[in-house]
Amino acid sequence: MKDILFLLAPGFEDNDRREFCPECAEIWGVLAYFPAIKESLDIRYQPIARPRAELVAMLGKANQNCPTLVLSGQIDAGPHAVVHKIGQHRFLDNARDIAKYFAHRYGTPMPRGS
Repeated sequence: MKDILFLLAPGFEDNDRREFCPECAEIWGVLAYFPAIKESLDIRYQPIARPRAELVAMLGKANQNCPTLVLSGQIDAGPHAVVHKIGQHRFLDNARDIAKYFAHRYGTPMPRGS
């Protein structure tokens, strides 16, 4: 089973213009630096509009942030990432914690300032 990475699609419509999510772009940057990680993820795009049904079904209404990485099984997230838990799901809800997890799990460098 793969970790599930929820991202907003690049170039969505909001505020009467095209926009992108800076934190989602940060994660795409990490995946561009280290493309082997991408193969180990189930990447799912979410709409900008809320409720984001798939995230709500998995993590509840209060946890619709993107990027969010839902960890598969009981994988060790390492000592630096803040892991949240809802029911049976463990997850990381921001780009920096996701990057710290990638560093722990895949041996990539740690994000600066961490």
